[in-house]
Amino acid sequence: MLFNSLTYAVFLPLAVLVYFVLPYRWRWAALLGFSYYFYMSWNPELIVLILFTTAVSWLCALGVERFQRPVLRKAALWGGVGLCLGCLFFFKYFNFFSQNVTALLQAAGLPLQPATLELVLPVGISFYTFQTLSYVVDVYRGDLKAEQHFGYYALYVSFFPQLVAGPIERAGNLLPQLRQKHDPDLARFSAGLRKICVGMFKKVVIADFAADYVNNVYNDLGGKGGLTLILATILFSVQIYCDFSGYSDIAVGSARLLGIDLMENFRSPYMARSVKEFWRRWHISLSRWFTDYVYIPLGGSRCSRWRHLRNLVITFLLSGLWHGASWTFVLWGLYHGLWLCAETFYLPKVDALQDRLQGTAGAAFAVLRTLLTCCVVGFGWIFFRANDLSDLLYVLTHLAQGLSPVHLFAYAQAAGLTPALLGLAFALIAALMFYDWYAVYHADPLRAICRARPWQRYAFYYVLCFGVLAALCSRPFGAAADFIYFQF
Repeated sequence: MLFNSLTYAVFLPLAVLVYFVLPYRWRWAALLGFSYYFYMSWNPELIVLILFTTAVSWLCALGVERFQRPVLRKAALWGGVGLCLGCLFFFKYFNFFSQNVTALLQAAGLPLQPATLELVLPVGISFYTFQTLSYVVDVYRGDLKAEQHFGYYALYVSFFPQLVAGPIERAGNLLPQLRQKHDPDLARFSAGLRKICVGMFKKVVIADFAADYVNNVYNDLGGKGGLTLILATILFSVQIYCDFSGYSDIAVGSARLLGIDLMENFRSPYMARSVKEFWRRWHISLSRWFTDYVYIPLGGSRCSRWRHLRNLVITFLLSGLWHGASWTFVLWGLYHGLWLCAETFYLPKVDALQDRLQGTAGAAFAVLRTLLTCCVVGFGWIFFRANDLSDLLYVLTHLAQGLSPVHLFAYAQAAGLTPALLGLAFALIAALMFYDWYAVYHADPLRAICRARPWQRYAFYYVLCFGVLAALCSRPFGAAADFIYFQF
């Protein structure tokens, strides 16, 4: 069940209605039932896997809390971590590692064939596995008391708004909210619906529009080069941002209708002035997860310079691998890890210069830093989007081929963009950048809209709703495009 489908348009109001109509003591059960139905709408059989992961992590956390002997507490910790990671590895990475290990042994002269399995990647497995892992580790650290009620814990793992693509919530934030008694609140309903509308606009108007032309290029690279590849990469930068932040907005808005606050997963990332700042604004829940459970345990930055650089590279290599079982994702993680290593040397000097500059010079320097960061991050998206290593090599070797702004429209037409569609693409990008700029330097645009004059509010809502309806009507009836992060 996709957020941008007619099914979800019926499912969500029904879930909210049932949740508030039922007595408080039964609400968790109803919400758990709706969450499992939401998950089973993809593949009913895979409910067994999420139930197994939920039960194992819950029992291991109880063991961690109740066992007195350190050796038993560690056994419970590593049992939970090992079994949950084992499920993730088997379904997501087994074939990848089998093929690469076999290729390595074949290169050494051993006549072996890879052992590959016909596996279906369970939707959302990377997200709910990380939630269960953080829960067990937090209980072990003493940061959290183990949840005694299995039903509430199961709801924490499977809460449908953020089940399949985050945000990756921490038990300390979500579990207490699931236990609270929430009453219908018109202000929260209004805020949640506005958030959903913005998320839908990002997804079906901007992301899906860009996806058509990105796919035209990246799925058929033959003969394409120069500005065609650059335009496709720019559009993919916009697509992945609007696709994933749109999902997160809909998730946050859906949860808000139920009285629950999920963390914001994006904070105008393309307004960042460095790659380091970008990762504080992009996929915030994942960045914090890797910081708390990988980077800091490795030593973080409170160690020698060499170990600090090593910790950055390891963290981002694992982050890249988390995104997918492919060398392109590993290289994408390595690319960002190396950029962050470089920034440890030059960023303090750049920040010091920024502090010294005043007025127009300071503003111009800030804009320049933002543009350069967008270029660095945008170049990295080539690694992320390339279908395989051969496609990646093609793009990297043809990116500068025949660059000529004079032939911009010819390059755009190679991606399927007419001059009118190219103008629309730039207009949507400009609107998105203005929205994010306003959020960074002024206030939350949605709150500002609430304080605006009635005609301004209604004009904003009209543009959102009209854009979403027009985009949906342009596609076959009932068809809905997948979200990119569903594959992770």
